[in-house]
Amino acid sequence: MWDLPTAESTPSDFAVLTGPSIQESQRNFLVQPATGRVMTEAYRRLRRETFVVEQGLFTASDRDDVDDDPRTVVLVAISTTGEVLGGVRLAPMTDGTDLGWWAGSRLVVGRNLRNSRGIGKALVRAACAHAESRGVLRFDATVQSQNETMFAHLGWTRMGVVTVAGSPHVHMTWPIDRVERLVQSTKSCLADALAPFGVHGDALGGSGFRGDDGAPVPGSDLIAACDAILPSMVQRDPEWAGWCAALVNLNDLSAMGAVPVGMLDSVGAPNTSILSKVIRGLSRAAEAWNVPVLGGHTQLGVPAALSVTALGRTADPVPAGGGRVGDELTLTADLDGQWRPGYTGQQWDSTSHRSSDTLRDMASFVARTRPAAAKDISMAGIAGTTGMLAEASGLGAVLDIASVPRPRGTTAGDWMTCFPGFAMVTADRRGSAVAPAGPATSAVCGELTYEPGVSLRWPDGVTTRVVQSTVTGLGRA
Repeated sequence: MWDLPTAESTPSDFAVLTGPSIQESQRNFLVQPATGRVMTEAYRRLRRETFVVEQGLFTASDRDDVDDDPRTVVLVAISTTGEVLGGVRLAPMTDGTDLGWWAGSRLVVGRNLRNSRGIGKALVRAACAHAESRGVLRFDATVQSQNETMFAHLGWTRMGVVTVAGSPHVHMTWPIDRVERLVQSTKSCLADALAPFGVHGDALGGSGFRGDDGAPVPGSDLIAACDAILPSMVQRDPEWAGWCAALVNLNDLSAMGAVPVGMLDSVGAPNTSILSKVIRGLSRAAEAWNVPVLGGHTQLGVPAALSVTALGRTADPVPAGGGRVGDELTLTADLDGQWRPGYTGQQWDSTSHRSSDTLRDMASFVARTRPAAAKDISMAGIAGTTGMLAEASGLGAVLDIASVPRPRGTTAGDWMTCFPGFAMVTADRRGSAVAPAGPATSAVCGELTYEPGVSLRWPDGVTTRVVQSTVTGLGRA
């Protein structure tokens, strides 16, 4: 629920210490999902009084198929006595699979309560927050023309003019920046932070592989990859952290088309309990992928920390920056799994239950496909990692949201921004063959474009920009 306080005048010394006080008269409604038939019917009566009787937009009833959709959510503003003062509904825009495209509609406030208590604005804000909490990546509304200013002040963007029931309306959208926030928090600092390394010609992967998943070792056919695990994850779930330390590094080698030959670990732990669990998870992974831990460093009595370096071999590494305009983008992902307990919406576990043969089969997918460009999906999620591949190619990307393979029961927002276990995005000329990837699913779901950043293309042909520009700032590889 959302509480809507409003400031009033108070003595300046008191306000400095406590902040503006709240008018009691304005603290008398809450916005919450409608619970039960009574609230829903009260909301529908308000709609009829407004849209049928008062405004005459509909002749007998404003009910439609959205009301009968079991996925529809109704939010209501209720008084302290339980009276429904206003409401709004929101629902997916597509039948069948929820693609993460929702719309709000039938926003209504009691006639005597408008323009005085902020109920309409509160309902709109609540609808936006609820949509984002449901993993929505596009949230639209068709609003009456006289309400456009209010929506614009709340941050909505005008998309066009439409006519509904013979009345002028404005098609508007709420800018959801979930993907951009992830990119900014994980990758946007890299160009500036890594700039001091650029004085050496072979730094950061060298020409053609700048900022790639792995780095070709000069004078050899070796590929080196290195990843660290979040300290909080090592502390909280050490065995899973050990498994993931191997997984993310071996995925990096896979994206380069390299065959792994060994790993090195660096482990810090405050006690032997955490240390033993980290080692157990890492050793399980080493056995599962048949890749030995060749050595490393271990230290007790220090804060939890874990990083792994993996080495692989290939005479012809697959770059992230080999794409060209018009190349098809293919996502290959293992959809069979579940959210890791404690990391719902963040980490998809598709590997810990797999056999060694299956894991190695998936790991060789890029080497057998030989696409023009490839990257494994990691911290930046599907959209952000696609942006990294496009950036390395000096391009941008468009993803068809309806074509992105996604596990049943996951939201679009979660899946596009999570760590998906095993997943690769590849770019290649149109119609190029894609090798089998064991149980993983492959689907063409976009293309590389001249326009920087990443956009999502929706079934109605509209595209929404989810990554505004480059991801890392490292530029073309």
